[in-house]
Amino acid sequence: MWDIIQQHIQEVTDTGFTVGDRTAIGGGSINQAYRISDDHHQYFVKLNQAAKVAMFEAEARGLEEMAQTKTIHVPQPLCWGTSNGHSYIVLEWLNLGYGNRQSWEAMGQQLAAMHRNTSAQGFGWCQNNTIGDTPQVNPWTADWDYFFAEHRIGYQVQLAQRRGGRFSRAATLIDAIPHILVAHDPQPSLVHGDLWSGNAAFTAAGDPVILDPAVYYGDREVDLAMSELFGGFPAAFYQGYQAEFPLNPGYEQRKVLYNLYHILNHFNLFGGSYGNQAARMMEQVLAG
Repeated sequence: MWDIIQQHIQEVTDTGFTVGDRTAIGGGSINQAYRISDDHHQYFVKLNQAAKVAMFEAEARGLEEMAQTKTIHVPQPLCWGTSNGHSYIVLEWLNLGYGNRQSWEAMGQQLAAMHRNTSAQGFGWCQNNTIGDTPQVNPWTADWDYFFAEHRIGYQVQLAQRRGGRFSRAATLIDAIPHILVAHDPQPSLVHGDLWSGNAAFTAAGDPVILDPAVYYGDREVDLAMSELFGGFPAAFYQGYQAEFPLNPGYEQRKVLYNLYHILNHFNLFGGSYGNQAARMMEQVLAG
């Protein structure tokens, strides 16, 4: 397998790269991850089952889409494929460090700049991808309320029911989403789609980086909402964002609905208490 990956890197970089050192590193709960290097180059490699190669292809396409905006740094994807029962993706290796107040403010500003990139095709994306290990469907859709009701909350509820989740208020909530969002008319912005603290980082020089996307064109507020879900980002991030692209009135209410998508996904990935949390969030959204 490593010989195939080495050969693929040689082909796309036109170098004589050889895997001289291979070190396992933390890659999250979904993939195996490695740093590979020789005397001149180093790369980040993620591995999974061969059947997951489409997930890596979509990740690469998402990184390329964000990179094309020239707004915020993302790891450059080099190549991906399958070998010996594994799928793989090779990415630029980034020497990461820590952000200070100025770094977090810059991240907010740069994310806001990325969100100004929109699609004339509406909400969705050119292909399906994944959110974590869960399929994420992205058909081009004219109306945000329909897209979010059907292809975000509705889809996750269907998956949850297959694994035994029972949400008595789910159908009522899905029907209510057009009414909840009736006064909100967002533009279809390019969003990261999975923006929690584990997917936000800084280079050793302090430059912002965002990783592991689940991109699509949606309401930009979904990124801000998720950034608050698991502890939140520092205040400087939100100050930087607001200075560049102020949020619309009603965000505080909408963010609960938007984060319900991620809690349902966590139930589908991990089970446990996320089901109860999702049920409480449904009640909160319906209560207004």
